[in-house]
Amino acid sequence: MQLSGLLRLGALVFTAVTCIVIGDTAGKVLTAQGASPFFVAWTRFGVAALVLLPFSGFQMHELRHLQDWRVLLRAAFIIGGISCILTALKTEPIANVFGAFFIGPVVSYVLSIIFLRERPSPLRAALLALGFAGVILVVKPGFGASGGIFYAVAAGTFYGAYLMMTRLTAGLYRPRFLLISQLMIGALVLAPMGLGTALPAFTPQISILIAISALGSAAGNYMLVLASKRAEASLIAPLVYSQLISATALGIWVFNDWPDALSLIGLTLILASGFGSLIAHQRDTPK
Repeated sequence: MQLSGLLRLGALVFTAVTCIVIGDTAGKVLTAQGASPFFVAWTRFGVAALVLLPFSGFQMHELRHLQDWRVLLRAAFIIGGISCILTALKTEPIANVFGAFFIGPVVSYVLSIIFLRERPSPLRAALLALGFAGVILVVKPGFGASGGIFYAVAAGTFYGAYLMMTRLTAGLYRPRFLLISQLMIGALVLAPMGLGTALPAFTPQISILIAISALGSAAGNYMLVLASKRAEASLIAPLVYSQLISATALGIWVFNDWPDALSLIGLTLILASGFGSLIAHQRDTPK
């Protein structure tokens, strides 16, 4: 893959994770207004499934693919990840939540080596560690014993496994099928918990937030599927760190949560990790 292709991949991943952050920001606002995390998670899957099903190209013969354990496990991981991160966002600052969430790329990196037999170079491993060190600097106040941070770590663990499963299934099924399958499975699994909680009043503002939460997340995850068809999970993992840049920017804009000096240093390390991973991948790719 040429440098131009790697830069396009980086832009695709950054756009994807920014869409996901926008969806999670809307989810945080919803929970702050009294909606339960399970209701927000259920509407995220359900609304996106209803809107995107006509455009998914889904055909009846593909119903049997929903019984594939890989498709089911991938959907279970994203269901767990979204439910946990929305629970964390209810009580914790968005930057801290996404910082703890960034155990995910490390989980994806390790699982890809174990199960997908990927062999990234020592340099790329070091760059992933550099990015994680940046995360530690950004979220230093958040690693206490609070329950919200534990939910964020759980969300990151689920998400790392989801990235690995996305890489595993990306070559087996259409990207649009993988997206609609996780949406349909998620809507079905979360319906009892989502409908069993107190429902918010459906004002125009609430409806808009639900739409942003659902479609932002769906668009981001679809683009990650496209990225997974182009590159190894161990390359995509460090690029996902750029999600913290979007989270910090939205934290400032929506919640007036400004990073301090150490956090800015951490963000610089994260950027260096992502850019360095692109260079390292080009160097390791046979000419």
